[in-house]
Amino acid sequence: MSDLIVTVDGPSGTGKSTVSRAVASRVGLPHLDTGAFYRAATLAVIREEVDPDDDRAVAHVVDHAVLDQEEGEMLLDGVNVSKEIRGPKVTATVSRVAANPEVRRILVSHQRQWVARHGGRAVVEGRDIGSVVFPDATLKVFLDARPEVRAGRRAVETGDDHASVLEDLERRDRFDSSRTASPLTVPEGAVVVDTSDLSFDEVVERVVELVRGRSV
Repeated sequence: MSDLIVTVDGPSGTGKSTVSRAVASRVGLPHLDTGAFYRAATLAVIREEVDPDDDRAVAHVVDHAVLDQEEGEMLLDGVNVSKEIRGPKVTATVSRVAANPEVRRILVSHQRQWVARHGGRAVVEGRDIGSVVFPDATLKVFLDARPEVRAGRRAVETGDDHASVLEDLERRDRFDSSRTASPLTVPEGAVVVDTSDLSFDEVVERVVELVRGRSV
């Protein structure tokens, strides 16, 4: 059985998580949410009361944290933290932790090992998966959408004000796209899917078709 790695990258609010999970289920592949690794690493940093901008101390905490993902649940030191990592404190801090080059090196290693343990076959979502983590992936997909559409979707999810969500998304886009370590970018050879005017089912169907076209 040959490797089959599908990478799904893109900014916040494009539906990466829900789409990639649905695609993985449809095509019978394991699913890995790499963003959850960064959030769990951030939670570890917060718990240790380490300054997120102290690169050395942050990398030390992350290097000693036990991180894994099982059946869609994120584990930190053997404990399910899937709900906690979606809290406002982690959300406000994760971009700073994720910008740490050593943290990215550590977590990229975790992510590659996870896929290897699952037979080299997976749908993997994130922000640098097709560009850095799996540059030789079978299929690279980049989901995008207009900022106002992404903000609207996120506001529905969180119940927050649309304007404040839009401002936060644009701030995070600037941060993620300009960071030195593994910036958010369209990976070479990726198929860009603009989800702005597509339903969830239409996006999933489009990606499933791409996967099946590459796996025959």
